[in-house]
Amino acid sequence: MTTVSIIGSGNMGSAIGGIVAAGGNTVEYVGRDTSDAITGDIVVLAVPHPSLDDIVAKRGAELAGKIVVDITNPLNFETFDSLVAPADGSKASELQEALPDSRVLKAFNTNFASTLAAKTIGGQPTTVLIAGDDALAKQALVDVVRAGGIAAVDAGSLARARELESVGFLQLTLAVQEKISWTGGVALVA
Repeated sequence: MTTVSIIGSGNMGSAIGGIVAAGGNTVEYVGRDTSDAITGDIVVLAVPHPSLDDIVAKRGAELAGKIVVDITNPLNFETFDSLVAPADGSKASELQEALPDSRVLKAFNTNFASTLAAKTIGGQPTTVLIAGDDALAKQALVDVVRAGGIAAVDAGSLARARELESVGFLQLTLAVQEKISWTGGVALVA
């Protein structure tokens, strides 16, 4: 059994926690502004991207040795028309640089909370795309996700986080403009 600590208890944190629990694993919710200890081997950062710097500053040492899952979409919250990550990089890559002793993964950012909770999207199984440089870390997250009843696909190295953030951004902007619903999005069909 794996313990997954989730920082953030909004819609995404709750949906991911539901998947973790459905798979028989332990979920622990940790508030952003608390000093509660993080006990999970996998730590999901279910927060808006501007919170990442504060989490690194306050909990960086505590995250050393852990699998850290960045679910953020680094969109410009003022305009909703661009990403704030460099065109040749990603927020997940920046997070890995800030947490050199952690194994950072990018995942869940191309999913909406409703499709994670329903475990389907457009009649297809919900699929979590996972990018990262550590094969064992990716497999640990794949195992938790699949045990919870949804599909997971290894999307490649952490360099692929750039494309995942772009897909997440496109999906969010379409939903905000009401061109797709918050129960829609991108489905992966094999």
